Amino acid sequence: MTRPFHLLFLGSKCSGWAGALGALGVVLALILAPTATAEPLYPQPDPDPFYAAPADLGAHQPGDILEVRAMPPALLFPGATVTLVKFRSTDSHGGPIAATTTVLTPFGHQPDGPLLSYQHFINSLGTGCAISHRLYSGDVNLVTTASMLNVLLQQGWSIAMPDHLGPEFALGAARLGGHIVLDGIRAAKRLPELAVQHSPVAMAGYSGGALATSWAAVLQPSYASELQIAGAAVGGNPVNLVTMAETLGLDPHPAFGLAMAAAIGLEREYPNQVPISSYLNARGIALRDAMANTCTNEILAIGANGSAREFVTTTSIFYRPEARSVVEENSLELYPGVPQIPMFEWHSPSDPLIPVDDINTTNSRWCNAGVQLQTELVQVPEHLSAAVAGAPDVLRWLEGRVRGEPAPVAC
Repeated sequence: MTRPFHLLFLGSKCSGWAGALGALGVVLALILAPTATAEPLYPQPDPDPFYAAPADLGAHQPGDILEVRAMPPALLFPGATVTLVKFRSTDSHGGPIAATTTVLTPFGHQPDGPLLSYQHFINSLGTGCAISHRLYSGDVNLVTTASMLNVLLQQGWSIAMPDHLGPEFALGAARLGGHIVLDGIRAAKRLPELAVQHSPVAMAGYSGGALATSWAAVLQPSYASELQIAGAAVGGNPVNLVTMAETLGLDPHPAFGLAMAAAIGLEREYPNQVPISSYLNARGIALRDAMANTCTNEILAIGANGSAREFVTTTSIFYRPEARSVVEENSLELYPGVPQIPMFEWHSPSDPLIPVDDINTTNSRWCNAGVQLQTELVQVPEHLSAAVAGAPDVLRWLEGRVRGEPAPVAC
């Protein structure tokens, strides 16, 4: 017998992806019970035909290169050559999709220098929010990560930044992100002009980017066993979406827009199991339509201080087995497998937006399973500042992994 799903919302300050994570309970708040009457609203296709899937997509294998484009220099990364790569990946249901990654090659690149797959917190719903577009738009969210990435570029690293939300920009579909990250690495290593065929590879991401990074780490043994990955660093990681949904709530919140966006994203990837649109009232449909093709900051502005009660036809919340299975399927803590590569995990012990107890439980399980895990607590009071505070140690850890040094264990 299923039990009611009571959501208690945290009223703490948040911004960016932190707001989406802090309000992700709203996703299940929207999974009510009426018969579907509205179809999902997918993003408008990118007008650039480069991003379209080829007619023979199903004939390709995961990681196969579909198309390559040389891009203009990016001011954020001076001296780097920019290459856009389209490749075949796999959606959450095992079907073929076309995905993209943007690869930065440092000036004076030495063949087989280190390669980092860096998962930026994209947190968007529109195709115009692809990294390859935002590189040239002065996106403030990307600016916040540029300094760390430039340090690595100056040390000779190549950096791949995949669009890990997939072609439909399915925010919240974490397993999908894992597939795209791994296939993006495959594609980069298969492209001769990038000269990373034999490069040591590492992965990193914070918050929304940690979702994709950690899923890539746990799925690698089964999905891409041939890949040799030196290690992965994840910070501020929302490891259990079920717990988040059970302990968060429906009160007005400045970042409600990103929570709504996560609901829209899950519907895009799981339209039969999570048909969010059929639970929205007229205001909810209007809100969905207004943000369906927008990026992070626009989503925040459109949905600021909203709450799910304003946008649904009923607040009689309970478990739907199909919907619960989707949330469980994308909850890392509930996945029985563990990484077979060294891991670095960092977070603030007072993070008000991420269930820290779930992170600790996951770390303990991984340690007991023999994962080479180093954990670090950064003494900052909130979510996003922990990303910056942990960056120096993350860089040192990544450098040690690609040099082949023994991975430290500090569970």
